[in-house]
Amino acid sequence: MNLTRDEARARADLLTVHSYDITLDLTRGDRLFRSTTVIRFDAEQGASTFIDAVTQTLHRVELNGVVLEPDDVSDGVRIQLPTLAATNTLVVDADMPYMNTGEGLHRFVDPVDDEVYLYTQFEVPDSRRVFAVFEQPDLKATFRFSVTAPSHWDVISNSATPDPVPAGPDAAAGSTWSFAPTPVISSYVTALVAGPYQSVRSELTSSSGRTIPLGVFARKSLMQYLDAENIFELTRQGFAFYEEQFGTPYPFEKYDQLFVPEFNAGAMENAGAVTLVETYVFRSRVPDATVERRAITILHELAHMWFGDLVTMRWWNDLWLNESFAEYMSTLAAAEATEFEQAWTTFTMLEKGWAYRQDQLPSTHPIVARIDDLEDVQVNFDGITYAKGASVLKQLVAWVGQEEFMAGVRRYFAEHAGKNTELVDLLTELEAASGRDLKAWSALWLETAGVNTLRPDLTTDDDGRITSFAILQGAVEAFPTLRPHRLAVGLYDHDDGGALVRVHRVELDVDGERTDVPELIGRQQPALVLLNDDDLTYAKIRLDPASLRTSVQHVRDFRDSLPRTLVLASAWDATRDGESPAREYLELVLRNIGAESDSSVVLVLLRQLASALAFYVRPQDRGALGDAAADSLLELALAAPAGSDAQLQFTKAFADHARTEGQLDTLEAMLNGERVPAGLTIDQDLRWELLTGLVVGGRFTESEIAAELVQDSTATGQLAAAGARAAVPMAEAKEAAWSALVDSADLPNAVQRSMIAGFTRVHDRSLLTPFVERYFTSIEGVWSSRTHEIAQQIVVGLYPSLLTEQATLDATDAFLAGLDPESSSLRRLVLESRDGVERALRAQAVDG
Repeated sequence: MNLTRDEARARADLLTVHSYDITLDLTRGDRLFRSTTVIRFDAEQGASTFIDAVTQTLHRVELNGVVLEPDDVSDGVRIQLPTLAATNTLVVDADMPYMNTGEGLHRFVDPVDDEVYLYTQFEVPDSRRVFAVFEQPDLKATFRFSVTAPSHWDVISNSATPDPVPAGPDAAAGSTWSFAPTPVISSYVTALVAGPYQSVRSELTSSSGRTIPLGVFARKSLMQYLDAENIFELTRQGFAFYEEQFGTPYPFEKYDQLFVPEFNAGAMENAGAVTLVETYVFRSRVPDATVERRAITILHELAHMWFGDLVTMRWWNDLWLNESFAEYMSTLAAAEATEFEQAWTTFTMLEKGWAYRQDQLPSTHPIVARIDDLEDVQVNFDGITYAKGASVLKQLVAWVGQEEFMAGVRRYFAEHAGKNTELVDLLTELEAASGRDLKAWSALWLETAGVNTLRPDLTTDDDGRITSFAILQGAVEAFPTLRPHRLAVGLYDHDDGGALVRVHRVELDVDGERTDVPELIGRQQPALVLLNDDDLTYAKIRLDPASLRTSVQHVRDFRDSLPRTLVLASAWDATRDGESPAREYLELVLRNIGAESDSSVVLVLLRQLASALAFYVRPQDRGALGDAAADSLLELALAAPAGSDAQLQFTKAFADHARTEGQLDTLEAMLNGERVPAGLTIDQDLRWELLTGLVVGGRFTESEIAAELVQDSTATGQLAAAGARAAVPMAEAKEAAWSALVDSADLPNAVQRSMIAGFTRVHDRSLLTPFVERYFTSIEGVWSSRTHEIAQQIVVGLYPSLLTEQATLDATDAFLAGLDPESSSLRRLVLESRDGVERALRAQAVDG
């Protein structure tokens, strides 16, 4: 199933692929579909190569009119192609299996109406699960789909949906949809979505003057919750912003957005047919942070129509060319073209936090990563490729200038539209537009790993005036690179109303171990000095002692959300790094979160609160601190404005942490409609959260779960019930969940994900101890026998992270010592999980 970079490079040197004609029959039952592919391509005369096709049964292989014996040329994954002509036509006819893993052609049955819904997910290497294909991004071609399916279905692909025609003389034969060929694109951004999806339609006018049809799709049973007009508004805003910024009109003929079930990611940038996780169709109230996250996702995928689909990386080592740009541009678009003006605050708290965390793992890597094969790239959709890359782009913009940067991007699209590119292609255009030599910048920022830490070093005289000020830059021994930073230093003081406001700002270049800032000498020392004000660069920051005291007492007093977020992020970094006690961070959050106005900041702070309690406080104090935190969260929920976002988030957090009899009594009263905070609606999804909290606390068991499922027999209800059953705090329930997850291979991806979350949600961690040895004896078999997505969920999700003790490290080290050196991706995932336990032990040692 693997493909190396060397194999891909050799195949690309041999071939020029022109077109795929793909015929799919989706009327042949619930396990298999028929796939017939005709590929036309040029090759080096007399050469041999292979095409990728994951088949159940291979019926026919015909190369240039010669029938090849399937058993002689195929191993079920690759089909060997001997003695090619200069111009070739290949026909591959096969049965292929539907998947329930979110890879290939995923099949889902809606429990509400028993209707079947299909969708494809091809990134990285899974178009070969649907048709025969040269599965690599630099062998672009046109794709023409012809699909036979039940007549009452809708069928959507990259090209506009044609009128179907009867496939046979009777209705049982279904109908056939014959799509026009796509533009030249990579196989991983082709798409097919089929089933009785319903839609809302609209349109917009492109900067080219073309009318672009728009569609938003969802399952029938979810259409009542679909807020299509909000999605259309964001789409129009994104279109206008990107077409102006990129200087290139939207490159495809239509733009559909399809919310699909059991999706593994947030979304996928299929050209003109974006698929999105259907939890973004809100059947219950969600935090405003989730609404913003959906908006960023919509804008991210739209940016991919240019970065990724129109211009595509040559090989996966330049994946950042797709993802980092889409991440940066989606945040920029949200902040400048939509209602989400605080998007950079969210980026700082959420995305950069992810990047800092990933960049301190033993598996950290440069943004431009070494990708030797498909296994490498499949574990590289991480915080480096997305969030660090986007952060570094923001730093590049600060260095060269916004207009100069976008001018380089416009040159890039003008020069490379429809092509494949590498890092040097982008840098060439940015250098030409900005006049900057970016080779040294690239070497330091894109081609080295690790995160720097910046600290202020200042002295004052007896009158409190600054006599010296410097910025100190450090790096860890393993990744010692010191980088140039374009950043700002902000000085903050209290105004007459007590708010912390910026009174002075200096923007400068920082380089090396020490950079003096003479512009600040002679100024009165303010209440707080903030390095990297406006968050221009990518680096962890620390506060001087006086500023740290101010932050602890007055972080809620910042008038603006971004500096407040930077201070909170610094405190969290210091906690994770074992520089300050975790209990102090708990106190900081609980004292100030009630005044926080930004929903995304509240969401992240509550996650960090949970992590600090789970991993970083001393184990002997965890129970008491957790109980106190739960009481505080309940107080915050009761004190929050009626019907507010904060009220909802605090209630959800209380349900997660409730443990004492009194707390469980309150939780049960809420579920029963008693003691509900004024203005809070206990809707169905919140009911499941309250009920699961009662299950984890030992108050509810199977009977209550089954009764709730009768009331909510939807797909969402079934997932919630699966998670709740796995969370029952009894050895028998944990054993049943483990058996279903590890010993069996039948669970759909979404059910498996929900059960893993339930299995690991415990108050009594000794329930997980019996599974440590079983984990390490099982995961090699899981890794070798399951698809990548399913295996990674198990390897990461079931690692004994909550057992933060030396025995866990010892068991991990023993496993790694015996692991085949060739299992590099599995080794990486286990090492990353091990690092979490090691970091927890360091943090616990300073807590107290």
